[in-house]
Amino acid sequence: MASRRKVIITVAQTGNFQGKAANPNLPEQPDEIITSAYDCYNAGASIVHVHARDKAGNSSNDPDIFAEINTGIRAKCPIIIQNSTAPATKPGSEADDGVALLDMKDKSCLPEMCSLDTSLITTVWGDLSFIYRWERPWLVKQAKKMMDLGIKPEIEVFNPSSVEDVFNFLVPAGVIEDPVSLTFVMGMNKVSQGAISFSQPNLDFMISLLPKDRFVDWSTMAIGANQLHGVTYGLLKGGNVRVGMEDNIYYSYGQLAKSNAQLVERMARIIRELEMDVATPDEAREILKLKPRK
Repeated sequence: MASRRKVIITVAQTGNFQGKAANPNLPEQPDEIITSAYDCYNAGASIVHVHARDKAGNSSNDPDIFAEINTGIRAKCPIIIQNSTAPATKPGSEADDGVALLDMKDKSCLPEMCSLDTSLITTVWGDLSFIYRWERPWLVKQAKKMMDLGIKPEIEVFNPSSVEDVFNFLVPAGVIEDPVSLTFVMGMNKVSQGAISFSQPNLDFMISLLPKDRFVDWSTMAIGANQLHGVTYGLLKGGNVRVGMEDNIYYSYGQLAKSNAQLVERMARIIRELEMDVATPDEAREILKLKPRK
């Protein structure tokens, strides 16, 4: 009898954009993020994607805040911690700001994974406009630094050309260990020039660009109203899933999500209804071949 497929659920609890003004249930401060991560672990998430906020609720790349969050989550549960390296949404923010957390004073506070955005995009949010220069030499440098620190990059691709960049430039540079962990970011086009919209044909095309001769552990994330449909379609195409209030503050049309765990619970239920299994954190570590933190 064939074994059931293990599906990894990643939860992105809070991001650099939406805040409590959009959904008061969105966690912002370290204690809220830690508690939410624990609830999401109990709901079925095996990876928690972490952004940091300062005391005023503004997005932040402060390594000390990340260290506080990471330490608190580890004290409560064995979920895999994946820190975001996206630059904070504030004037003058640059690509290098996002990777400041790699220079944490206490290396024991580092995560097992970090995001690594690989697209050249322009994002407009309110009165702010950013051109993120995630250029090829910079990406190789940061991936090498993550490798040296024992951190696995979770590569985020916003368009088809970025998928080709990953396998034509980044992987051949020898700075990404197998299996490649990759997330298709679908639907950021509303605020980011250079990002692809979500549609089934668009996701199919992105998937078709993956090399046929190697195992790539991929996930789908879809923004806003496309989250449920997009990640479920990705699941049916053989991928893992990402949910959470970073990408979507609603549970259903017009109904705000009560918690990140509520979104995880629904996706776990869908996975099981489709006769697949929800991967535990240890099973996800085995699939991703994560190195144990020292």
